[in-house]
Amino acid sequence: MLAVSVFTTADCLPADRFDCWQELISETHSPVHLHLDDRGDFRASARVLALGTVSLWPTTCDSMSMHRTPRLIRRSDPEHLHLSVPLTIPVHVRHGDESGTYRPGDICVFDSSRPYDLRLDKDAGSYTELGMEIPKAHLPLPWDKVKDVIPRALPAREGYGALLAHFLKQTVKDAAHYGPADAPRLELIAVDLVSALLTHAVDAESALAPESRTRTLTARIDDFIERHLGDHALTPAAIAAHHHISVRYLQRLFQQQDRTVMGWVRRRRLELAREDLTRYPARALSVRAAALRRGFTSHSDFSRAFRAAYGMSPSEYRLLARRDGHAGPCAGM
Repeated sequence: MLAVSVFTTADCLPADRFDCWQELISETHSPVHLHLDDRGDFRASARVLALGTVSLWPTTCDSMSMHRTPRLIRRSDPEHLHLSVPLTIPVHVRHGDESGTYRPGDICVFDSSRPYDLRLDKDAGSYTELGMEIPKAHLPLPWDKVKDVIPRALPAREGYGALLAHFLKQTVKDAAHYGPADAPRLELIAVDLVSALLTHAVDAESALAPESRTRTLTARIDDFIERHLGDHALTPAAIAAHHHISVRYLQRLFQQQDRTVMGWVRRRRLELAREDLTRYPARALSVRAAALRRGFTSHSDFSRAFRAAYGMSPSEYRLLARRDGHAGPCAGM
């Protein structure tokens, strides 16, 4: 069978479990800082399947955060890529100025030569992933372009991502059916799949002119906002994380169109609430219900914003619109 190493914090004293896990990750991946508010009874386990210089990492652990800093990179850099396929809960990652949330169905890539921060939600349950560690020297890729796609979620349910995810799952499952002579063959398959995945991502990115990429991204962001206007948690940080960009870059995109993120969200919420007030009578939809339906958390905040935009209260607008059969004045918008 393939060479398999097994580690579990259950073999350590409870007080030492978190430190043992950090030592394992730092020695087998690259030096990192792990953080946990409560170190009591930390639970984690991993199997390591050696495929020559490539290793597979089916891993489960409790929620925590992980940080690879410039100082740690200067101290030691194995020049590896780590690819993760989350199987249970989301993982929040920041690569430099770009941040994103990776969910089951995504592939997340880490470069040991670049700083990153990883965070798992508290009380979200245990995190399980299929991971792969692979030397960058084995991958004949245009690294000046690959670095631009690394922070982005790559699909694990279609294309090369699906092939890679299936390879990881099946190799881990069938480890006992392979012999030592199969390890180099599986290593070549792993290298080819990762190379194909990243090359395809680079090609897709390069096929778009910068202006087209910006327009496409902005259209996706506007569509996301439109579909989540009723969500009280719709914030610049949430919007940026969903699109795997920084809040700063998100704000820059909106500034290029002479608008702000929350200004646009508020405007669209007001416009939809105004349509609701025109469409539904008070007995069917109260002003307060219209406000909550469109993402406002406070009736008073909604009324103030509505008056500032349209020059009258929501109730006054509804009466005028239903009496005259048309929308009222649209001052300030």
